[in-house]
Amino acid sequence: MYEKYVKRPFDLVASVLGLLVGSPLLLLIATAILIDAPGPVLYRQQRVGRSGKRFQILKFRSMLPMERSALPNGEVMPNEDRVTRVGRVLRRSGLDELPQLINVIRGEMSLVGPRPTLPYQVERYTESQRRRLQVRPGLTGLAQVMGRNDLTWDQKIEFDVEYVRNITAARDLRIILRTVRVILGGRGVAFKKPDSLSSHESDYWRDI
Repeated sequence: MYEKYVKRPFDLVASVLGLLVGSPLLLLIATAILIDAPGPVLYRQQRVGRSGKRFQILKFRSMLPMERSALPNGEVMPNEDRVTRVGRVLRRSGLDELPQLINVIRGEMSLVGPRPTLPYQVERYTESQRRRLQVRPGLTGLAQVMGRNDLTWDQKIEFDVEYVRNITAARDLRIILRTVRVILGGRGVAFKKPDSLSSHESDYWRDI
């Protein structure tokens, strides 16, 4: 009942209110990004959503643009050096994800659900892991409050699939409350590219 009739209306109302109430903060963040490192305020990236449908996820930019990331020898500086001062604060606090409220309003995402994945990651899914694509991806999710980037690839998907099996209003509320606690504690935030994804760019290490 909740998933079918209540979850989407709640997402829509909460996201609209969030954007209205948070508009001064959003404007402040956008201004800080522009002052810290010239370039676009928002970063767009293709992700895979419900039923495998692709969409453009929105984030506040937290890294130097590629055209400003060259070393004297012509190589691109390491990703950890490309993260701006404002970007480090945004990532540590999770504020870089706030523009995804627009994705929620569009119906591409939900407030709570498995985090939207990259196309190449979907190609690696087993049949059981593809169950995480049965629902809209979330701004936060069970994996985020159970360890975030401290978890392995398989552990994250296990939590995501477990969430899909049992979606309730009480559980969504608990995840939202725990997300606030995780963000305030700065737990699970990484500025290095995971070794397990060395042959690909992780969702943290794109040109964000």
